[in-house]
Amino acid sequence: MPSIRRSLATAAAAVLLAGTATACGSSSGGGTDARPTGGTATVRQTTPAAAGLPTSIPTSLKDLKKWEQAYKDGGWRNWNRSTWLRKAKDFANPVIAGLWSEDRMRGADQNDKQVPADVPADQGMTDPEPAPVPARAVTPPYHVNAAGVGKLFFDGPQGSMVCSATVVEDPAHPGKSNLVWTAGHCVHAGKEGGWYRNIAFVPAYNDGGRTAAGLKGANRNVLAPLGVFWADWASTSDQWIDEGSEKGGNGSPYDFAVLHVAPEKGAGGKSLQETVGAALPVWFDAPSAKSIPAMGAWGYPAAPPYDGQRIYACTGRPGRLSLDAQEPTEYRIGCTMTGGASGGGWFATMPNGRTGLVSNTSIGPVTNAWLAGPRLGSEAKKVFDEVSTKFR
Repeated sequence: MPSIRRSLATAAAAVLLAGTATACGSSSGGGTDARPTGGTATVRQTTPAAAGLPTSIPTSLKDLKKWEQAYKDGGWRNWNRSTWLRKAKDFANPVIAGLWSEDRMRGADQNDKQVPADVPADQGMTDPEPAPVPARAVTPPYHVNAAGVGKLFFDGPQGSMVCSATVVEDPAHPGKSNLVWTAGHCVHAGKEGGWYRNIAFVPAYNDGGRTAAGLKGANRNVLAPLGVFWADWASTSDQWIDEGSEKGGNGSPYDFAVLHVAPEKGAGGKSLQETVGAALPVWFDAPSAKSIPAMGAWGYPAAPPYDGQRIYACTGRPGRLSLDAQEPTEYRIGCTMTGGASGGGWFATMPNGRTGLVSNTSIGPVTNAWLAGPRLGSEAKKVFDEVSTKFR
């Protein structure tokens, strides 16, 4: 991983050693789960048109421009379930230049995926509930002390929403990755819905760490100093698409997603990794919670007492959480982060001494006492490889 000033790997390692804690959250709720100018619109749509768009597939440049314009004129606001694109191959995310203005970014809601305080668990594989660990504020500037961490913005039926996300390494493009890791529920509604729209990643959002009050009147460059990167492809697990729910634990063991992004201002610039100066390796098939002494979760919690504008982190010894004996066991740590931190990366020290991404925030209880995230096994590797090889 490149080391520019102080990389996220260094910062994360320091947090792990210090024993501090991270938290995560999501949009449209207040829990621990989460659901970002200029440039040519990119359409990766191979099925009949999306909701509110022309019904025929574009077959010429002229038709494509009409399709794009219909989308920009508001076709994406139609959330009719019969036309809401939901299959893995249906993802479409045309760039709408300037859509994510400073006001829209500041006003995006968190997208929590909460469970009851007394969540039912398969006790044979579940450790005692951890004690709450207060989330600590990460010291700005974020591009130095949390390089690679950012906010993910998107639109859903409830309006503009936000999650957290992390820049990860791409073996197909060493040192030039354009891959972002987040939660599945931050890009796809799961069993009862389809792909969210206008998905964009903002690395080092609010780099100076201003409070919500301090950001009043701030321009877009203050909120997105490294630019806005739109997802031109996304992939999540088949299990999340088939089982996932916006509330509760369904699909949580498979609640992960990988995005490929491009700068809003168009091609020809630096990659996301070069722009940010860092990217984390993904630690697939990491050992069970019993074998990892510490994990740290990072994100932008948005529900009170947090304001959604600053990065927080929690670190602790992970335990196991099993919601269904037939599905993989998840990691769990004590953490007080709330909605908005969803999708944020969980980091741990790998056997080679590097800091790797080992999970992401998926669920948390209504009491905001802990967070849980999936163990990244073969299904997660499959999702990752699908995106990496697509852009090889």
